[in-house]
Amino acid sequence: MDFTGKTAIVTGAARGLGFSYARELARLGAQVVISDIGADTLGDGVDPQVVQAAALALQREGLQVVSHVGDLSGEAGCQDLIECAITHFGQLDILIHNAGWVGYQPIEAADAAFIRRAMDINVYAPIWLCKHAWRHLQQSIAPRIVLTTSDRAMYTHYAQPGLVAYSAGKMAQLGIMNALSGEGAEDGILVNAISPVAKTRMWGVSGEPHNLKPEWVTPGVIFLASALCLDSGYILRASNGQFTATRFAENPHVEYPVDLARVQASDATQVAASWEAIKES
Repeated sequence: MDFTGKTAIVTGAARGLGFSYARELARLGAQVVISDIGADTLGDGVDPQVVQAAALALQREGLQVVSHVGDLSGEAGCQDLIECAITHFGQLDILIHNAGWVGYQPIEAADAAFIRRAMDINVYAPIWLCKHAWRHLQQSIAPRIVLTTSDRAMYTHYAQPGLVAYSAGKMAQLGIMNALSGEGAEDGILVNAISPVAKTRMWGVSGEPHNLKPEWVTPGVIFLASALCLDSGYILRASNGQFTATRFAENPHVEYPVDLARVQASDATQVAASWEAIKES
C-alpha cells in the first residue's frame, strides 16, 4: 500500500493508537501532521513537548511528520490544524480524528462542564475539522475521513456505568459519519469510523500490553484511509488483530417513511402482544 504524495492529519497522535496510525501512514509514504494537546492521563493540561517529542522520534526514522499543538474543542483550533497541513504540505487527503477523552460520571452527578468536555472533542471537533478540511478534500483524488466510535457506546453488552457523556459523543460521530457520507458522495469523499479496542492510557496502561495492542488496530485504519477502500458509512470494529465491519442498514422492502414493512399494531396493547415479533423484525 502506497501513500506517497498524500497528506494526512491524525489527531491525538502523540501516543497510543494515534501515534501508531501516524507512524504507519508516514512509513507508507504519507506526509503526516500529528496533533496532540499533550494532556495528562485525566485529560488535563497542555504540554507541547509531548507531540514535539513524538514528531522528532518519527523524523529520526526518516519520516515526513510535523507536529501541531492546539485545542480542538473550538472552531479556531480546528481551523488552525487544517491550515497547518496546507502550510506545510500544500494539500490534504486524509483526516483521522482519533483524539478523545474518557471520563466517568454517574448520571445523578451529571454537570454541564463535564458533558460539554465530552461533546467538544467528540462532536464539535469532528464537525469543525471537516468544515475546514472539506474544500481541500474536494481537490484530492482519494479523499478519506476516519472518525472514532466505541463498542462501549454501540452495544448494551459493553456499556459501563458513568459513561453517558462519552457514549453520547461516540454515537454522535456515527451520525456525523452517516451525514457526511451522503454529503461527500458527489466529491468522492468517503467517511467511515473505527471502533478500536486497545490497551492505551485510556485503560491506564503505560507499558507494552501483551494483548489488545494499538498496532493491531492500525491495519484497519490504514485501509479506511487508503484508495483501496471504496465504501462509505461503515464502522470497522478492531480488536486483537481481528476486524469486522458493520453499518446501519434498512430492512428489505421498506418504503420509508410510509411503510416499514414490518409488524402492524394500532394500539399499545397490540404492540405489547406483538413485542417478541417486533424485536425479531
